[in-house]
Amino acid sequence: MGSLENKSSKFLNFENWDIIRSLLRDHYSFKPPSSLSRTPQNPNTNPIKKKSKPKYRPPSSLDAPKKLRSDLPFDFRYSYTESSPTVRPIGLREPKYSPFGPGRLDREWTGVCAPAVDPKARSVEEGAEDPKLEEKRRLMREKIQGAPLTNAERKALVEKCHRSRTKRQIQLGRDGLTHNMLNDIHNNWKHTEAVRFKCMGVPTVDMKNVCTQLEDKTFGKIIFRHCGTLVLYRGRNYNPKKRPVIPLMMWRPHEPVYPRLIKTTIDGLSIEETKEMRKRGLAVPALTKLAKNGYYGSLVPMVRDAFIVSELVKIDCKGLERSDYKKIGCKLRDMVPCVLVTFEKEQIVVWRGKDYKPPENDACFVLQREMFDSPESDSEECSVEGHDSTDESTSQQGFNSGDDDE
Repeated sequence: MGSLENKSSKFLNFENWDIIRSLLRDHYSFKPPSSLSRTPQNPNTNPIKKKSKPKYRPPSSLDAPKKLRSDLPFDFRYSYTESSPTVRPIGLREPKYSPFGPGRLDREWTGVCAPAVDPKARSVEEGAEDPKLEEKRRLMREKIQGAPLTNAERKALVEKCHRSRTKRQIQLGRDGLTHNMLNDIHNNWKHTEAVRFKCMGVPTVDMKNVCTQLEDKTFGKIIFRHCGTLVLYRGRNYNPKKRPVIPLMMWRPHEPVYPRLIKTTIDGLSIEETKEMRKRGLAVPALTKLAKNGYYGSLVPMVRDAFIVSELVKIDCKGLERSDYKKIGCKLRDMVPCVLVTFEKEQIVVWRGKDYKPPENDACFVLQREMFDSPESDSEECSVEGHDSTDESTSQQGFNSGDDDE
């Protein structure tokens, strides 16, 4: 046994496995486990091979991206309220390129819009809107809206959008209703049935157009309006999982070149009479002073009332961007209507014309606060927003309290 122990201790360094196995088999009749043998008894014949990761390939501009398709039945524009499809530009400042990115949309960018009728239209003249699109939008909107809201449902939704209840709000500023804002509206509609809008600046001159474009492009419904504050309802049958495909604009396109607003001579006047009228216009007292990012909804009726006693009206625009008061002057020219005289010294001077007649039926002007209740429930009209609808000064303290602090 002593000799065996010496031999075992000699070979326990695991250098000679054959001698160890023979000693164990001869003296102890022991069969070593497979873990101690050089070759396992049951080897795995089909080992699992890991898939190798593909080699990194840097992105290339030569790769053609998959074009995104959108079935929205209207032309894609940067702004739907501050650009009119009826006004044609006379040129482009820069070579036209798609703000959606090269090759990312199945519609061609004409320099002003991406038309829905002919996706391959390359010029503004070819991208005329089809009258059938308006009917298609109306049918889609009726399908999403479903049955109209009752007064109690409307008041409950408006109450949820109160400033004291939620901070969820979309700011509609100087550019108006932009294309990328449509995506923000649908993102808010995933979490709530109605979303609050705060409209400021140039678009508030024509609030009727803002309301029309909001309902037309989002297929929603405005259930409350007070000055520049709106509440937009998504509809009974709205499904967030089936929201429309809205391709985002990656950058802002260049503004096209439009005809000049101020002409050298006013139509029907000579050069001397035009110069004299501009001097008198700058000398008359200002009708009002516009605040930056304010609410201008009452500007059009103020100018119309001023034309009853004076042929020239001046509006003080100090502090505003030049592009802003040019847009305001263009809106006044179309809505009052009137003749633009000058934009000098940050003033808007307009002339009522020789044969001025105030419009009798105004389809553009809307009230400061719209009633959405049915006539039979006028007695139920209460302070939903924390104010009385009959007192205009008190009404501004309810829904719009604290707006000037933002």
